[in-house]
Amino acid sequence: MSTDVERAAAHDDTDDDTAAAAAEAADAGRRVRAAVEAVLMVADEPVAVPALARATGEAPDEVDLLLRELAAEYAEQGRGFELREVSGGWRVYSRAEHADVVEAFLLDGQTAKLTQAALETLAIVAYRQPVSRARVSAVRGVGVDGVMRTLLTRGLVTEAGVEATSGATLYRTTEEFLHRMGLPALDDLPPLAPFLPDELSVEDLEPREVLAPPPGPAVAAASAVGDDGTDGGPADAAPPRERGPADATDEQLPEPHRDVPVHDSTDQPDDEPEQQ
Repeated sequence: MSTDVERAAAHDDTDDDTAAAAAEAADAGRRVRAAVEAVLMVADEPVAVPALARATGEAPDEVDLLLRELAAEYAEQGRGFELREVSGGWRVYSRAEHADVVEAFLLDGQTAKLTQAALETLAIVAYRQPVSRARVSAVRGVGVDGVMRTLLTRGLVTEAGVEATSGATLYRTTEEFLHRMGLPALDDLPPLAPFLPDELSVEDLEPREVLAPPPGPAVAAASAVGDDGTDGGPADAAPPRERGPADATDEQLPEPHRDVPVHDSTDQPDDEPEQQ
């Protein structure tokens, strides 16, 4: 009888240990989950999985799984924010259906960060990149030098090289642009066709400018150098001929025998009028 009691007691102890271990694992999971959420809330740019793994001390695979579970949970619960995988990292964004409320709050009594001209210019660069300032100006109908400087300063566009035929500097959007727009890649930009007039299609737009290939390695100088440090020449080149009396005679021919015009001392330079 005592043996059965001891077995029952041991079984209860095992159950208690298992429950305690499960509770401890659940607490550890909640702590990691809360830590990941805390980092994401203060991050001002997408955070990569390895960075989150180093911060929490967890394996990258476990962190990646946790991030996907959080994203699914936020979507299922209809939260006002969502967790997106953007440009190689994860970041919390407000939901698109609340954009009007968020915009009203941010712009209440404030000035928009980018003017309408800057937004239009940025849109042209995004859809036509790589593109030159001249092409952007042609599309907008006004000069864009000042606006482009603003976008360059904000880190939303950058130089992409030169155009193949004209040599004009071309511009493209940056990773910061993707972060601000909440896009994984440029392929996720909204299609342009629905915003065009009915009588115009994407194919009717001007052809894209072509980026010139990068310059190749420098070509070595072709001239050879002699052993004495002077420029080398052909091995069988003849030495210079010594001047003789005949050469001097040729140079001292009388003036009429030379095929050059003769001027007196009163001639004026070509760029001054002749004195009368």
